[in-house]
Amino acid sequence: MIRHLAFLTACIWMGLASLSALSAQEMTATARVDADQSRIKDRWFGKTDIELHLSQGVPFRVFTLANPPRLVLDFRTVDWSGLRAADLLAGTDALSNLRFGNFQPGWSRLVADLEGPMLPDEVTMRLNEATGRAVLSITMAATEPDAFQARAGAPQDALWPQPQPQQVPAPLVDDRFVVAIDPGHGGVDPGAERENVNEKELMLMLAFELREALLRSGVSDVVLTREADVFVSLEGRVAIAHRAGADVFISLHADALSEGGAQGATVYVLSEAASDKATAHLAARHSRADIIAGTDLTGSDDEVASVLLDLARQETEPRSEALAAALVKGMTQAGGPMNRRPLRNAGFSVLKSADIPSVLVEVGFLSSARDLANLRDPTWRARMTGGMVHAIMTWRDGDAAKRPLVRQ
Repeated sequence: MIRHLAFLTACIWMGLASLSALSAQEMTATARVDADQSRIKDRWFGKTDIELHLSQGVPFRVFTLANPPRLVLDFRTVDWSGLRAADLLAGTDALSNLRFGNFQPGWSRLVADLEGPMLPDEVTMRLNEATGRAVLSITMAATEPDAFQARAGAPQDALWPQPQPQQVPAPLVDDRFVVAIDPGHGGVDPGAERENVNEKELMLMLAFELREALLRSGVSDVVLTREADVFVSLEGRVAIAHRAGADVFISLHADALSEGGAQGATVYVLSEAASDKATAHLAARHSRADIIAGTDLTGSDDEVASVLLDLARQETEPRSEALAAALVKGMTQAGGPMNRRPLRNAGFSVLKSADIPSVLVEVGFLSSARDLANLRDPTWRARMTGGMVHAIMTWRDGDAAKRPLVRQ
């Protein structure tokens, strides 16, 4: 019989508390996953077994999310090094995709996309008292859509507080020019992946280099929406920029497209309608980042997003367009290479701030061999960040000169 998830979570915690083989200190350390022993396998009667072998037992919880149906496993904490989603998915048709990584500091997360409604039927963590190693076993059972919907949702309890946006500095009170740099993806959301390279790591490295170049200019303060391999929600990224008093918001990405042979840098600004089908596809993928990371979006307000879009058009939209044009020019002068249509527009979620000029820069496409080689090259990245800094400063001066006219 399928157990209620709240009761299931409580049982997990009581089981962990009763284990005498491990001390409290050991239970809060990082466990390493054994990729060779871990497996997922379908069996009869609509059931699927998930088995994760760990170097030691750690606190964990299990729950499901709807729209789309997902299984979420949280740990404190797990090192996922060596684990490959493709290897685990080879034995199942019930799970269509798998992601794992850091979620917040001190939190690790695994998210499995379910092909249909399934709920945890049995959950156990077996510990070897001699070695301290642990095996987390979960049996998923097919269920009716209504039953799945009724029990889906992240449990609320004191032991697992809801993750908050990362700490950010207090709003600046001087007249310094502040640039918010947003390294795309992070943590459990790796972004695009090609040849053992992933977007989240490349963009964090580029963000550090762009920050350093801006700080060397001596006329700009910089805030990053993340400084480590952690997940930050789309809403949280914009909130960090607002809290820091940012004058401009630049989101960095290097996506991959399976069709169309996209290559070269592209700069995007906010618009209700995408400028082309490829851009619409990219915007849809970026806007799913919170879902990819296993975030519960119940209660999210689409009406608020609509209001922000309306406000953005009044003053911020032309300023964002001017910033995008300046970046295209600066990056072109730095040697590019640029996309054949380097300036585009779409409804990217991170660009929906009503009062901060915002752009999203696809610095290149990991699906392009040329772009991937450039992104790996520190000399090319230095030229590109130099061109971006020059463009940002040029836009800042021009924008400051126009502001009195805009306000009249």
